Amino acid sequence: MTDKLTVSVLGTGIMGAAMARNLTRAGHTVRAWNRSRAKAEPLAADGAHIAGTPAEAVEGADVVLTMLYDGPAALDVMRQAAPALRPGTAWVQSTTAGVEAVEDLAAFADEYGLVFFDAPVLGTRQPAEAGQLLVLAAGPADRRDTVTPVLDAVGARTVWTGEDGAQGSATRLKLVANSWVIAATAAAGEVLALSRALGVDPQSFFDAIAGGPLDMGYLRAKSGMILDGRLSPPQFAVATAAKDARLIVEAGERRGVRLDVAAASAERMERAAARGHADEDMAAAYYASFDDEPES
Repeated sequence: MTDKLTVSVLGTGIMGAAMARNLTRAGHTVRAWNRSRAKAEPLAADGAHIAGTPAEAVEGADVVLTMLYDGPAALDVMRQAAPALRPGTAWVQSTTAGVEAVEDLAAFADEYGLVFFDAPVLGTRQPAEAGQLLVLAAGPADRRDTVTPVLDAVGARTVWTGEDGAQGSATRLKLVANSWVIAATAAAGEVLALSRALGVDPQSFFDAIAGGPLDMGYLRAKSGMILDGRLSPPQFAVATAAKDARLIVEAGERRGVRLDVAAASAERMERAAARGHADEDMAAAYYASFDDEPES
């Protein structure tokens, strides 16, 4: 198969749009669709064909890539695309869907004769735009050559976790990684909130931990976004982080594991979203610490 493919990208939000753009830059033919067409239209300037329906987007595709809100959304969109799907088409499913939802998505793939790849990514807006995502992927070894040009265009590295996408091994690893990201983000917000409450200059905390085992680039990055008011455009939105945190909690509960930090983080994200911060960076969960919005 030629390295230049026709790729259907379903879902062009923060991550999907960046992935579609990098696919066009790599020379692939991209057919993009988004529920809100306005979010997909800018990709036309990069050479992508903007489709009016999922079925139109997948027509003639060698690879279908989904980057949607959650598992049910991905399944709904693929059902809309079903009339135009060709048996044997590779489906790179990059939505953070949760373990149980992956089983439903894989069953759909089996029903329509698609080659299913469980392929969530690690990274936010900036690495997505630079094509530097870490792709976590599971799928049949004998069909990986089909999707490798796609994964190489959107990511700096692909980590293969298994040969059966239906088992969700890549999604399981993604949830483990996101549990750390979400916990660290919530902790960064609480550090700044407590500093404000106690009258402590946050810089004195950063100076105290500088260069030691407690120092952390991610802490400084998220804290800087809060302190400088750089919460839009988001790297990873509050609403999406809340959804992912709930998936993490549910995955633990189904297996007899109580994840108190993830549950509390989900509640913080949801509270921040309810206060109007849903579309800001997840660092805005900082505001969930206050009964009233603090002045900048």
